[in-house]
Amino acid sequence: MKILAIETSCDETALALLSCTGGLRAPKFKVLKSLISSQISVHRPFGGVVPNLAKREHLIHLPLLFEEMKKTIKKTKIDVVAVTVGPGLEPALWTGIGFAKEIHKKYFPKAKLIGVNHMEGHLFSFLLSQESAKQTYSVKNLSKLFPAIGVVVSGGHTMLIKMESLTKWKKLGETRDDAIGEAFDKVARVLKLPYPGGPEIEALAKKGNSKAIAFPRPMIGSPDYEFSFSGIKTSVLYYMRDNPDANTADVAASFQQAAVDVMVKKTEKAVRQFSAQSILLSGGVAANTALRTSLASKADELHARFFAPSHAFNTDNAAMIGVAGYISHLRKKNRRLTADANISL
Repeated sequence: MKILAIETSCDETALALLSCTGGLRAPKFKVLKSLISSQISVHRPFGGVVPNLAKREHLIHLPLLFEEMKKTIKKTKIDVVAVTVGPGLEPALWTGIGFAKEIHKKYFPKAKLIGVNHMEGHLFSFLLSQESAKQTYSVKNLSKLFPAIGVVVSGGHTMLIKMESLTKWKKLGETRDDAIGEAFDKVARVLKLPYPGGPEIEALAKKGNSKAIAFPRPMIGSPDYEFSFSGIKTSVLYYMRDNPDANTADVAASFQQAAVDVMVKKTEKAVRQFSAQSILLSGGVAANTALRTSLASKADELHARFFAPSHAFNTDNAAMIGVAGYISHLRKKNRRLTADANISL
């Protein structure tokens, strides 16, 4: 099955063409082409994503990426056109939905057109973690993966998911305020680092001492699986106000360690409580080396398998939307082609 996927939920314009086989028992994905146009340079002067500018950039770059994609498609029979319908910025989402309808009608009228949940894209992106041949991804012994704990961390979301299979899961908890990625961006702003803040904080933290400052670990010992990262951000703000000459590398390292400690502790608790066989890390913050290595190490300690998508598929991309589209198609779950900024798992 060939799937053409479109992603425009925020500030990445992306298209991907995937060949999908194996069904729900042994899914295998060959990424035939993955194209991404970043908008970082457009939004950086504003310190964050401006929705109307994001919409404008999507309108400009979708046709350009599709022209490039057509070179790969050629005479390929497209079976499914999958497009992100939420969550995300509604002006951005509508551009992708409108474009999907347009090319579906003009070029692929016999294909099925389906809406995809962006968060399911992240959740299933672990299936793009093991490359078995050139650009071909599959997870061996998938049946032994579950139950698993999905750790979804991004600029807009932080949640733990208990997965029984590719078709059955339950949200255990999520952030009550700032998502972890949002906290990284806000702390970066406090430290006068450019947007996006996550990579900047990580780079600066490598030069600092993660034990230099005892920032709080909110809710690390709470009996539930909820998160709160607003308090850590505020602590950094007050610390810099009271210590204007502080070593910013130490601040970045100490903040990052506090955030990672919370994520690892909550994940460990979930793995133990539900006797999980695997930890599945995904989302933009999954690119953070400190979080990635800490969770991998904890998985080792717990005798659990650890999966995280290849770095190319951590941040928003269309390949993960193609993967989620394939699973949605097999489940016969087709979301309405309507932008929904607040859709959840």
